[in-house]
Amino acid sequence: MSKAGTLKQVAQTLHSCALPTRWGTFVLSGLRAEPGREDVILTIGNVSDGAPVLVRVHSECLTGDVFGSRRCDCGEQLDLAMASLAREGRGALVYLRQEGRGIGLINKIRAYRLQEQGADTLEANRMLGFADDARTYDRAAVLLRAAGIARIRLMTNNPAKISALIAEGIEVTERVPLAVAPTSDSRSYLQTKRNRMGHLF
Repeated sequence: MSKAGTLKQVAQTLHSCALPTRWGTFVLSGLRAEPGREDVILTIGNVSDGAPVLVRVHSECLTGDVFGSRRCDCGEQLDLAMASLAREGRGALVYLRQEGRGIGLINKIRAYRLQEQGADTLEANRMLGFADDARTYDRAAVLLRAAGIARIRLMTNNPAKISALIAEGIEVTERVPLAVAPTSDSRSYLQTKRNRMGHLF
């Protein structure tokens, strides 16, 4: 069976539960697309009525999301997205387990070390033999469709993410910026994302 066929089959066996959070109560649903790879979607309100849904597609960043790293804006973007969804009372957050733009946690640590020696985030990835951004969004599309979502207002600063989701058959009706103030630790990282990766700030 093709990867697309496997994902479609897996999406039919999503497991869900209520998840009370500090922002409000969401419905948490997950799929295991491959061994050791489990992605989830959190939804709040009625997201399957056909109207565009406020959505954040967020790739895992253990250092930022959990440990509060100031090297990046990931944790702050996650907090801002969750607060925005709760405030709107309707929306979804897709959380993809693809650490370090798809290179994995240990390689992300190695890339951080290279950045400490003067490389920027793209140069560090290339020095380790990786693409600038190895993330994929096919599982995000599967999770969105499984939740009854086909049209989205996407919270992102990354035009490439919009193009990738459109290529997966998701209609993006609006880009909603996620504005996070730079810090002395994240300024260089954010400048690289803007100047070399085309992110919009």
